[in-house]
Amino acid sequence: MVRFLFVSADAALITDLAWQVHREGHDVKYYIEAESDREIGDGFVPKTDDWEAEVEWADVVVFDDVWVGSDVGTGALARELRERGKAVVGGTPNTDRLEEDRGYAMEILEEHGVNTIEHHVFEDFDAGIQHVQENPAPYVIKPLGEVQNVKRLLYVGNEDDGSDVVEVLRAYKKAWGHRMKGFQLQRKVEGVEIAICGFFNGNEFIDQVNFNFEHKKLFPGNIGPSTGEMGTSMFWAGQNKLFKETLGKIEDWLANEGYVGSIDINCIVNENGIYPLEFTPRFGYPTIALQEESIESSTGAFFYELAHGNEPDVEVHNGFQIAVRVVLPPFPFDDEKTYDENSRNAAVVFETESREGIHLEDAKKIDGQWRVAGDNGMPLVVTGKGETMQAAREQAYGRINDIVIPNMYYRDDVGERWIDGDGDRLLAWGYLGPQQ
Repeated sequence: MVRFLFVSADAALITDLAWQVHREGHDVKYYIEAESDREIGDGFVPKTDDWEAEVEWADVVVFDDVWVGSDVGTGALARELRERGKAVVGGTPNTDRLEEDRGYAMEILEEHGVNTIEHHVFEDFDAGIQHVQENPAPYVIKPLGEVQNVKRLLYVGNEDDGSDVVEVLRAYKKAWGHRMKGFQLQRKVEGVEIAICGFFNGNEFIDQVNFNFEHKKLFPGNIGPSTGEMGTSMFWAGQNKLFKETLGKIEDWLANEGYVGSIDINCIVNENGIYPLEFTPRFGYPTIALQEESIESSTGAFFYELAHGNEPDVEVHNGFQIAVRVVLPPFPFDDEKTYDENSRNAAVVFETESREGIHLEDAKKIDGQWRVAGDNGMPLVVTGKGETMQAAREQAYGRINDIVIPNMYYRDDVGERWIDGDGDRLLAWGYLGPQQ
């Protein structure tokens, strides 16, 4: 039995992993900083209200994100604990910066021989507008700093002359000029969007690499506002060409940093090459819930070995997996009145005894009854797996059909992009398939 301390230094994100490790029989304590999230996980996971007092008790400390409140900072905390001889899953100040500072992330990639898309960072809206007008093309607008967590501000341009990007920048200047400390303009590239996710043990990547496909828009067909994530499809493979051309090239840099945990690089891939877009130097959500579901050996043992610099003896599902986020009004927006009327403390009812594939986000358990917790409207993630993407879809959506929460909604097309051609294109371009 291992003692795990899970730390959410801002919002509660890691509840499901803590629950999984707890169910495996390990000793778990979970700390949540954000007051509005403190009830999340109640009834599922043992809690502590002072994580620093538990550090000596813990065999492994796990940080869930790069944020400490509204500032980047868990990397500094993790580094300090490592210097004290603790086994930690978490980043470093420099790996945190990969997420917060997109320009820095591109510099690190370029220094290590990774191809990048043309990109420019601006602190002034008028300078960005002028750049688009002088260099007409479709661009992607990516906000920088704290405001990048407002996911709906990410804008992907459609017009060849960049006119829509100019209009959006003018609107952002009015509405967000006081909070947006800058933004990156990235040339838009057509192709298949794929994230390459490796698990790093402080010295090297483990052999198994996770490949996942994000579904960020609220509605099926990739329509509507951007959310953090509505669902993910994935599979595991070996250290293939996609890995070697991206994460593989920064392995020495990560080793020098002493990074431990999951690190993900989102890319656009086409017949001409691989174009990295951004890093996630931490767990992804709900990606980690799906990775847990597809790790068929002990999850606790996996993270214990990783945090101690070893190569975990891990078995992964060798087909396809999907995760679907089940949400409630007013997600992805904030409106306290709507949330109070429709979603707060709502009962989560299951029509079967099985809880297979049911993962926690903002949920709690009171007297045996599952309820919605917190105020974000993201109670559950439901997963499925199968030998084909279609089989994984059928299992996940079959499980969702057995859940009753008034007003719940979700995307019903997670995994379809693979079936509709993304898989064929990646195979035709010689990049990958499962176990390749």
